[in-house]
Amino acid sequence: MSNENKKPETSFQNSGTTDLSNRAFTIPNIICLVRILLITPFVNFFLDEQYIWAAVVIIASGLSDCFDGMIARKFNQESELGKILDPLADKLTLLAVGICLCVIEPFFLPVVIILVLKDILMLIGSSKVVKMGIIVPKSKWYGKVGTVMFYVTVTFIVFVEMMQSMDDPLIYIEYETGKWISMVMLCLTAVMMIFAFIMYTKTYREIMRKAEASEEESASITE
Repeated sequence: MSNENKKPETSFQNSGTTDLSNRAFTIPNIICLVRILLITPFVNFFLDEQYIWAAVVIIASGLSDCFDGMIARKFNQESELGKILDPLADKLTLLAVGICLCVIEPFFLPVVIILVLKDILMLIGSSKVVKMGIIVPKSKWYGKVGTVMFYVTVTFIVFVEMMQSMDDPLIYIEYETGKWISMVMLCLTAVMMIFAFIMYTKTYREIMRKAEASEEESASITE
C-alpha cells in the first residue's frame, strides 16, 4: 500500500473527546475549586490580621495543590478541565496573596509584579495552544518547585506577621530581619518562576512549531 496518503506522525497530542477529557466532577477538579474558594477567607483573615487562621488557610491550599495532581495520576482522573483549573487556582491564589503582601509591605510590589506578569503570559501561551486543538502539556517539575517555593515563602511571611502581633511569641523574629528574609525568599521564588516560564515558553513554541509544520505537510499531501 502506498504511504502517500498517510498523515505525518507528530510528537504533540491533539485534544480529543474521550470520556476522560470530558469529566468535570473528579476529585482533583473539586480540590482545585476548593483552593479557589479558599482565597476569600485567606484575604479576609490576612487583612483582619488574623494571621493564625490565614496561615492555616494558605497551608491547606498548598497541601491540596500537592495532592490533587497525585490523585489525578494515581486514580486516572486527569482531565482537560483539570489542566485549566489547576494553574488557574495557582494564579488566582498568587494574585490574592500578592495584593495582601503589597498592602502590608509596598516594597514587595516589584517582585509581585514579576510573578503576576509571568503567570499572565503563561495563560496567554496556554490559550494559544488550546485554540490550536492541542492538549496543554502537563505541569513540569520546575513549575511545581516554583509553586512549592511560593507557598513556603508566603507561609513564612504570614508566620513573621503572626509572631509580631503576639505579646508573647513562641519564636521571636525581629521585624527588619523577618522582612529581609521574606524578601530574599520571595526573590528566589521569582527567579524559579521565571526559569519555569522560560522552560514552558520553549515547550509551547516547540509544540506550536510542530503543529504548524504538521498542518502544512498535511495540506501539501491532500493537494
